[in-house]
Parts: sequence; C-alpha cells; structure tokens
Amino acid sequence: MEYRRLGHSGFKVPVLSLGTGTFGGKGALAGWGTTDVKEASRMIDLCLEAGLNMFDSADVYSNGSAEEVLGGAIKGRKRDDLIISTKATFRKGKGPNDVGSSRYHLTQSVEAALKRLGTDHIDQFQLHGFDAMTPVEEVLSTLDELIRAGKIRYIGVSNFSGWHLMKSLSASDRYGWSRYVANQTYYSLIGREYEWELMPLGIDQGVGAVVWSPLGWGRLTGKIRRGQPLPENSRLHTTASFGPPVDDEHVFKVVDALDAVANEVGKTIPQVALNWLLQRPTVSTVVIGARDESQLKDNLGAIGWNLTLEQVAKLDAASAVTPAYPYWHQAQFMERNPKPV
Repeated sequence: MEYRRLGHSGFKVPVLSLGTGTFGGKGALAGWGTTDVKEASRMIDLCLEAGLNMFDSADVYSNGSAEEVLGGAIKGRKRDDLIISTKATFRKGKGPNDVGSSRYHLTQSVEAALKRLGTDHIDQFQLHGFDAMTPVEEVLSTLDELIRAGKIRYIGVSNFSGWHLMKSLSASDRYGWSRYVANQTYYSLIGREYEWELMPLGIDQGVGAVVWSPLGWGRLTGKIRRGQPLPENSRLHTTASFGPPVDDEHVFKVVDALDAVANEVGKTIPQVALNWLLQRPTVSTVVIGARDESQLKDNLGAIGWNLTLEQVAKLDAASAVTPAYPYWHQAQFMERNPKPV
C-alpha cells in the first residue's frame, strides 16, 4: 500500500481508505448497506491485510450507527495501527443548537463521536459542510482547542467552496490556529468540477484531497450501460437524489472509454476509474465503499499498478466538459493559468 502526506502536514495516509456509509443501515442512508459489526470486522481484516488502515465515517451516517459499528469492529485492535476519520456539522437532533459548526455543536459532536467509536481521539476530523451562520473564528478556535486537548489530531473540511476554504485558512494564519490539511471532496471521471478551483487552491495552500464517491454515485461500476436498465441492486435506485444529475450520454461515453482501457490493462472498470483518480494532483487518499467482501476486494485491486499517460489522456478526453465561468475563460490563457500538475 502506498502512503501519501495528507496535504501540507507530516501525517501520512494510505492512498485508499474505507468509507463506512454502508455500516449500520438505518435512516435515510439505509439503501447504502446494512453492514453489522461482524461483517465490518471481516472487512477491516481484509483492509489491514492489504495495508489499508484508514476508516472514514460521519455522525449522520445511519444516525450515528455507522460510527457505533466501526467502533465495535475496531474494539480490541491496537489503536495506533488504525487511522480513524469522521465528520460533523449536519443536523443531529431537533434542538436549535444540534446543527452547524458552533463551539457548542462541534464540542458536543466530538464528544459523542468519541463515545460511539470507543476511542479517546480522532485522527482526522472534518467539517461535513460550511456553516455560514457561525464565524470562522469561532469554528477554528474551537477545533484548535480540541486539538490541544488531544481529542482530534488533524482537521479538514468537506463540501466547501473555494472562498469558504480560503477564508478559513486565512483566519488560521492570522491567529496561529491549526490549519485545514484535508478537503474531503466529490471527484470522479463524471464529476471533475474539483479541478476548476479547489484543486489549484489545494496545490497553493497545501490541502490534500480525500476523495468521496470516486465511482460517481455508482455510475462507474460497469453495471450502467447504454440501453440497459439499472441493475436491481444499484444504489442509484435509492440514493440518486443525493448526487448531482449527470447526462446519460456523458456517463455512457465515459464508461465506453473505461471499458476500452480496462480491456487494455486487464482490470475492471472500477479499478481503472479509481486508478485514474490516484494519478491526479493533490489526491492524498480515495475513499472506497463496499456492500460486501467481493466489492471491497475489487476496489483494493486499484493499487499496485498505473495507467499509462496515453490511457489517462483517453479518459481525460472522454470525461471532459466545458467548465463554468470564469474557468473556461481562464483556460484560454494557459501561460498565466497553467493546468495543475
């Protein structure tokens, strides 16, 4: 397993990490999976055998049940051999303070997550979304205090726009608080908006990408084909509303290119899609998910080899779209706005 630095920090993480969205199977995310502690323990065994020791969760996954299952699955294991990541910000109760990134809610969320996970610290803690109602100074001073207390070690964000992240980094620099070193971001061959602003920002400011939904909400598994109905067990039946809409013809075009490259390298379509991401600038780790052992083993096959430059170019061309303004305009002046490398 290859390890990379998490942004501009000294912390190294495996290039693949396991997401726990399928753990628990309760509430709005029940359609993702219903993995219990026994199944989760087996998956973690497989991950550790492959050198994958980073596990990502969130307090809203199955209404906290995902963290509880993860905590049960790691119980009795050597804690220092594991990297535990989780998130908070979204609503976690009916009260007026049970949402957002206020000092009250973040402190409450971290304490509750530690209890559900059965650990005394969280290695990587991320804000699940931006809270425009709370001053960034309140957010960052709280996170800095939690780091100093030893309850969390590194911090990151998720689903922030460029100015959200840059404003926060500037506040950290101004007051000497801990900086965000990770951006848990949506990025895939059918969702490349990350490249427009957040990737250049990550390069400039030393923020590593922690990629979520790398297979485009299940559209890049190889099971979605032109002229064929959705597979019976596709997560798109129940979770399509969570992800961005994608034109069917664009998906088919990308899948055709993935299929061609997969045949060239003797790999599966998901493995090629994941390997493409691992060659992109700023990417520290790609969060993979799995309903069962077979999916997990297939995803683990995305490492230990690399696509050629020609194969990457083929996939780039098939997945390219016209960026929104001002990015399409900036792209016309490459001598001043070079592509990230």
